Amino acid sequence: MAELKSGVVLNEDETLVMELEAELWATSSNPMARMVGNVQKFIAKIFGTRIKGYLVVTDKRVIEVTDTVNCYCFNVGRHVKYVLPGSIKEIGYEKSATCGCFCPAYHLYYEGFTQVTSVLLTCASDEEAQKVVDTFYKAVFANQT
Repeated sequence: MAELKSGVVLNEDETLVMELEAELWATSSNPMARMVGNVQKFIAKIFGTRIKGYLVVTDKRVIEVTDTVNCYCFNVGRHVKYVLPGSIKEIGYEKSATCGCFCPAYHLYYEGFTQVTSVLLTCASDEEAQKVVDTFYKAVFANQT
């Protein structure tokens, strides 16, 4: 079984639908915001801090993973959350303008009975964001019927 970038090991009867790496530093796809996010990420790396987040969607479950490393090598936190596909009641994406009306930011979001999760997408068009949402929706909807 292939191990994913997030470190999640899939069950034998499970198929990967998609794995998204969450953008935790930049606030949008705007080149300036990405540059500021990369500077913040670089400064954090100098001080030995790394934070990575992943959203893994399989045909059986939705998994949120966040890893935090401090002092260059000490894994100080790993947060793994399984979201039951039956508890997800809304999936979509939001497009918001950044830097005035230029460089839109696309956020995939899903709302469950107990939480709302939003992930900044790296795509640059409505079609790409819609494709991600459709893939997520098909995986979740298949488990609810």
